[in-house]
Amino acid sequence: AWTVYTNITTGGAMRGYGIPQAAFAAECMADDLAAAIHMDPLEFRLKNCMRPGYVDPHTKVKCNTYGLQECIQKGREYIHWDEKRKEYENQTGPVRKGVGMAIFCYKTGVYPISLETASCRMILNQDGSIQLQMGATEIGQGADTVFVQMAAEVTGITEDRVHIISTQDTDITPFDTGAYASRQTYVSGKAVKMTGEILKEKILDYASYMLDRAADTMDIENNQVVDKTGREVLLSMEELATTAFYSLDKSVHITAEATSHCKDNTFATGACFAEVEVDIPLGQIKVTKITNVHDSGMLINPKLAEAQVHGGMSMGLGYGLSEQLLFDKSGRPLNDNLLDYKLPTAMDTPDLHVEFVELEDPTGPFGNKALGEPPAIPVAPAIRNAVLHATGVAVDSLPLDPQKMVEHFKAAGLI
Repeated sequence: AWTVYTNITTGGAMRGYGIPQAAFAAECMADDLAAAIHMDPLEFRLKNCMRPGYVDPHTKVKCNTYGLQECIQKGREYIHWDEKRKEYENQTGPVRKGVGMAIFCYKTGVYPISLETASCRMILNQDGSIQLQMGATEIGQGADTVFVQMAAEVTGITEDRVHIISTQDTDITPFDTGAYASRQTYVSGKAVKMTGEILKEKILDYASYMLDRAADTMDIENNQVVDKTGREVLLSMEELATTAFYSLDKSVHITAEATSHCKDNTFATGACFAEVEVDIPLGQIKVTKITNVHDSGMLINPKLAEAQVHGGMSMGLGYGLSEQLLFDKSGRPLNDNLLDYKLPTAMDTPDLHVEFVELEDPTGPFGNKALGEPPAIPVAPAIRNAVLHATGVAVDSLPLDPQKMVEHFKAAGLI
């Protein structure tokens, strides 16, 4: 690879980190190849997609779970793919309908390119609640909410009693390599799970001292120390914490910290189905519905997961139809503002539908895999392939704006 200096704006990290561009090329070619051999593009993908047990020849990462086939089949049934592909064949007239699809694969984190490291610290407060400190940064993806859920699940202390510090400060909070590669719940989540297990063990050890009974005969449930077998309440967390802080015999500040050196990776996957209406004389593409089906392992928070996918689908819509940075001959940007750089708004967003295939991944802390970036990857090629189905015209660059489409329709003899 070569680094080349130009006098236009530099490129930087964005959702998907180069995969949306590569996926657009691959998924366009997949549909073109299927058309060349007169094969349904969905069947073409089913015959050629990865299977569980696949080992990446470059990184040697093994594909433990991979629900792409299930995602494709689920989307196929939901949108009535077979019926619509037949219904929209051999259309005439100025406005034509089409349905297209695209698939994706996305690793969770960057190992083994570099080591993934994440740390977590938990502190038992005097009132029996937990202070949760993370190096992982909340950037709007809902990571803090999920970390609280994880901590509550492991420790037995309810979510409303887990207080997370949402402001990361390297002088105070533990270290984390960053918010990238859709790795927060996978990598940082492992640190939360490890820390929660240590804290719970320390709490039960102190309960053993207070109650004079073996720690392994007790558990924590709903903010109470309970008998492991009969589940009767033995001690409240408030009482235990207060005693731990102020006992004259054995005062203990109960804390826990752990670092996850994640030497695993896994493959998130899924499929996108786009339905369009194409006004040929105007070159206008109206996306009427987008359906994404994802295998992101076990969902930690289904509502956040659905919202995450909706956001990615909306971004993919912008990539596909309107977003483009323009320059003049001297390299000066012509649309470096949100008035001229056309982002889709709520008025432009079609019906969005999300489905999940939940396959528990053995390497995830709770069987989970990546979800943050994948939703934005397959939308643009799915729209392009739907336009191909509607009109027979293959366009190999983005965005699919009216000016470009009119020229392609003219070249194809449709105008």
